[in-house]
Amino acid sequence: MLRASYGGSTQSANEWLTGRTGMFSQRIERLTGSLIREILALTQREGVISFAGGLPAMEAMPELNLAALPQQLRQYGTTEGEPSLRERIAADLTRIGRTCAADQVLVTAGSQQGIDLVSKLFIDPGTPVMLESPSYLAAIQPFHLFGARFLPLRLFPDGIDPSELAEEIRRQRPSFVYLIPTFQNPSGYCYSESVRAEIARVLDSEGVPLVEDEPYRELRYGAADHVPISGRLKSSSWIYLGSLSKTGMPGIRIGYAAASPDLYPLLVRLKQGTDLHSNRPGQWWADRFLRSPDYPEHLERLRARYRARRDAMAAALDRHFRDLAQWEVPAGGLFFWIQLNRPVDTRELLRKTLEQDVAFMPGEPFFPGSDQPRGFLRLNFSHAGDEAIERGIRILAQVARSAGC
Repeated sequence: MLRASYGGSTQSANEWLTGRTGMFSQRIERLTGSLIREILALTQREGVISFAGGLPAMEAMPELNLAALPQQLRQYGTTEGEPSLRERIAADLTRIGRTCAADQVLVTAGSQQGIDLVSKLFIDPGTPVMLESPSYLAAIQPFHLFGARFLPLRLFPDGIDPSELAEEIRRQRPSFVYLIPTFQNPSGYCYSESVRAEIARVLDSEGVPLVEDEPYRELRYGAADHVPISGRLKSSSWIYLGSLSKTGMPGIRIGYAAASPDLYPLLVRLKQGTDLHSNRPGQWWADRFLRSPDYPEHLERLRARYRARRDAMAAALDRHFRDLAQWEVPAGGLFFWIQLNRPVDTRELLRKTLEQDVAFMPGEPFFPGSDQPRGFLRLNFSHAGDEAIERGIRILAQVARSAGC
């Protein structure tokens, strides 16, 4: 178990909360830590090769220059965000097929805040929420905190099964459906055009809102520029989440939530009660970054760098893992999703690889609900260099082989 400091001692959060049930809200009983953040804390020590988090390469980040920041941006701002940035985001969404006006865009503290606002908007204890299995760990965590009852959908390389979606909606009536259709986290899968179209048809027919999360859309390494599912909806409500963390820099925490007119005002009010507004210097920088004439070239450089690292990891996996596991080379995003030939507990595998200064994300927590299949690993390829990728994959294979995989 990874442990942190609570109440002045090193113990788990559950241990610290024991005996304090009456002190906090009932929600605290469902509180879990972020395994990703805990692992990242362990990987800060020198010499650790980390395949764990979705960390962009430091050398690929643009320059952060705030020298020309206008004086007025040091004052409070509007909850919705800076008008110029919202206009740019709306134009970009319209270009990819999600027609949107600036007054439908809410700037958030990373796309993670968008997920938090979605949780506050829709979820009470016992609320049914439909999502992919596996799904994004940092969406599962807040959904669980607010009391969601998970309705998992099986995930295939071309997306979920629209027939299963329709059947489960009619049987269990979820409050909303949460999907990551473009370079899904953790699997890296990208939904096909036909699956996207059929999902939109089902959601319109059943009147169920869609929350579409696409933080990896721009990180494509081939022909995979698909229209968002929400852009195909004709009547259902929708929320579209995006981020600048993967193409810009995660430290400024600038993301956005665009929404259908019926949901947008509610998200704004929820954000007013959360943090008033997102940081204005970061929004100013993000707007200049997106409007820079160098931005398209930056994206191409970024894609070329990550494509090379993806290929380096694919080659290392072929050399060291071919007899141990199965995987697909992702067409975009930042991750390989590995299924070991034997269903070992990959959390125990992580403990052993950390002893040799190699980190990865165990697969079990990515599965919502109590049924968590074993034997899956998520490997990030954007952060480590080629030599570190080769050495880390070799060590990981040795540990997996010694565990009987």
